[in-house]
Amino acid sequence: MRPNTIVSVWIPSWLLFSALIFHPVATMGTEKSDEDQAAIARGKYILEHGSFLSPAWKGETWEKLKSNSKPIPPDAFQNETLAASVNNDPELRSRIRFGLHPAPFPNNNLPMGLRPAWTRDGRMKGLQIDCLLCHGGSIGGKSYVGLGNSTLDMVSFLNSMTRAENRTLPILTFNLNSTRGTVNAGQLSIVLFGLRYPDLTFRTVPINLGANLPEQDVPAWWNIARKSTIYLDGRTPGESSRSIMQFYLPELTEDQFSAYEPAFKDLLTYIRSIKAPKYPFEIDPTKAAEGKNIFEQNCSKCHGTYGENSSYPDQVVDLAIIGTDPERAKGVSDKSIDYYNSTWFGQVHKVDKTVPLGYQAPPLDGVWATAPYLHNGSVPTLYDLLKSDQRPARFIRPTTTDFENYDQQKVGWKVKRLTPTDQPKYQDSFQTRSIFNASKFGLSNQGHTFGDKLTDDQRHNVIEYLKSL
Repeated sequence: MRPNTIVSVWIPSWLLFSALIFHPVATMGTEKSDEDQAAIARGKYILEHGSFLSPAWKGETWEKLKSNSKPIPPDAFQNETLAASVNNDPELRSRIRFGLHPAPFPNNNLPMGLRPAWTRDGRMKGLQIDCLLCHGGSIGGKSYVGLGNSTLDMVSFLNSMTRAENRTLPILTFNLNSTRGTVNAGQLSIVLFGLRYPDLTFRTVPINLGANLPEQDVPAWWNIARKSTIYLDGRTPGESSRSIMQFYLPELTEDQFSAYEPAFKDLLTYIRSIKAPKYPFEIDPTKAAEGKNIFEQNCSKCHGTYGENSSYPDQVVDLAIIGTDPERAKGVSDKSIDYYNSTWFGQVHKVDKTVPLGYQAPPLDGVWATAPYLHNGSVPTLYDLLKSDQRPARFIRPTTTDFENYDQQKVGWKVKRLTPTDQPKYQDSFQTRSIFNASKFGLSNQGHTFGDKLTDDQRHNVIEYLKSL
């Protein structure tokens, strides 16, 4: 199969690295051996400079896209001066339009998530996406490896790059993303398995594995050190390095998978070493101390404790208890699990179908930087998370992740709330795709009502404590 379709070019790179966000690691805070330090260094280099896939686009396509990208509507910004400044800068205008961020490492003058790639014979250089398209974000004007990209519009970016080369857009049979900041790694993964037989030879006609997963938020990499399973549903053992390689299925042979496996072990070791950034503003110590007591009495059973003697329960919370949108947990079919387990990927570590349907409560290190909240990004702030009747059913995401759009009191993003009757008539897809609608499949903002019983003072004290994690 030649790597010239959406399945073999776009999907593998995005999916491969999307899965890494859930990979577990060794105990947090332990000393690293010399061997670990060497693996971390190799993994860091692989993440920042490695290229495993054939080019998806020509080398000059990003420059062409920048020069031809449309201005962002001025009313998407706080004022006309800022709008003019952005729109007069082709690089900044293009990055904001597609939700891309500067790389915090040398990246050939490309935004984070886009990098050079070569054909298998090494003769042709082009461009390809990588994990940091989704898992490299920014907050307050600083980019971070491992911060979920809360502004990315995957569909618009991929389509625009392809249009820039006057190529026909491929057709997707499922929703990749309907709003900026959400992505559908799970469904893409299952589609890829449908391209192969269990022995990993290619099928002439793809098989339908019966799964139906929605788009979701992108969690932070720096929390995987506490987890022992992969993915939101907690069904895949954390020791499975093969599971994160499944997104090469359209392009690689089984021999190539085996050859690349050591590199991905190093890459995971590096990802495990990433730490959460510290909250950059002042924290009220009295309120935070009160909040810690409330948190440990009400929240630690699922989310763990923090500090010198930290612990993490590492448990899946049943859907009936958590009450959040069930579609991601229910969407993985038994057929797709059995199929995965029958392949090379499941030979060593199989996906466990006996785990109760639910979601693994995440660790909360660096939670201040990871808005919007819940697994589908349906809640803009921690205050809304802890007071469920305040959650907006529809809202417009902020244009950028600059601190002028950050709410220090509620902790999260300042969003424009839309009432059920509001029908903004935007002419530009940037604005229409900035609207989050909790009535869409898999995007409900219901559930996790555990903070509703708190007083408002208690709620704010808990938030003050969460800033310190």
